[in-house]
Amino acid sequence: MAEPLRLILADDHVVMRAGLTALLAAETGIDIVGEAADGSMAVELAERLKPDVALLDLRMPVMDGVAATREITGRTTTRVLILTTYDTDSDIERAIEAGAIGYLLKDTTRAQLVEAIHAAARGRTVLAPRVADLLLARLRRPEPILLTARETEVLRAVAGGLSNPEVGRLLSIAEATVKTHLLRIFAKLDVSDRTHAVVVAMDRGLLPRSGPDDPR
Repeated sequence: MAEPLRLILADDHVVMRAGLTALLAAETGIDIVGEAADGSMAVELAERLKPDVALLDLRMPVMDGVAATREITGRTTTRVLILTTYDTDSDIERAIEAGAIGYLLKDTTRAQLVEAIHAAARGRTVLAPRVADLLLARLRRPEPILLTARETEVLRAVAGGLSNPEVGRLLSIAEATVKTHLLRIFAKLDVSDRTHAVVVAMDRGLLPRSGPDDPR
């Protein structure tokens, strides 16, 4: 039979640690080799015991789960699996960026937790369904388009129907500078002409949709 995978777990709540230990004790394929009450202790255990997986809480004293994840993944080959109650975008991103291979929530069932630990030991990414949904939604969210103050002035003038020379005179800049600003605007808005630039800018809320600044 294959050797059981070696696991350490870290949580500052004694009852939670005891519950996790009791939950996993009957699993013949998992050997809990160490427990920690904070992130710093988890790092020390990971370096000393070299477990396959470290199951870490996110919010802990001395060193939080994110910092501990960064230290553990930077110093050892241990895979880090986060188990927490927090599912905000920022918490998830910080943990993943620090090197966590998985992110689970504390409403995870025993069977799901055991499966996730084994998957993490094999190097597979493990995400709670709600966490996966949040990450996908963030990836699908369009990146904000940021125009400089001058680019906005140029585009507003273009939306008002002014030609490049007229825009230059209005803003006291050279016509060549107007063209340079327009090229940068086109690149940011992913368009190839003035009309589409105005339309996309209005769609993105960068210019008002109606009023005297409407393109002719």
